[in-house]
Amino acid sequence: MAKRFEKKYQGEKLAGCVSKSTQFEYAWCLIRSKYNDDIKKGTDLLEDLLPKGSKEEQRDYIFYLSVAHYRLKVYDKALKYVRTLLKTEPKNTQALELEKLIEKAMQKDGLVGMAIVGGMALGVAGLAGLIGLAISKSK
Repeated sequence: MAKRFEKKYQGEKLAGCVSKSTQFEYAWCLIRSKYNDDIKKGTDLLEDLLPKGSKEEQRDYIFYLSVAHYRLKVYDKALKYVRTLLKTEPKNTQALELEKLIEKAMQKDGLVGMAIVGGMALGVAGLAGLIGLAISKSK
């Protein structure tokens, strides 16, 4: 399916005029990829579309930018985009669910990060203790 959208996008690009819908379809396809480079390419296409879209189109662009940044683990940007959408649509259930996912991922990564730092600190403290023990035994 992605190849079809890429072919259409490249064909229009070659002709000198890519429609917003073709660019959006291709970007949407890219952000669903399992490859970070594709997702980044999709975000670039969506960010390019953002100022050109109608209010309704911008709503979609912002939502998918949030999804893409979430998938890239750039949670601060993902949160910024989803909250921008929630300012205009505070009851948007998809956006509210996405916001919860992002916040949960941020907490999880924060705790994981703290565990790694804590583990490293224990390792350094242990190493320092061993060195101290070795020095005291050599005297």
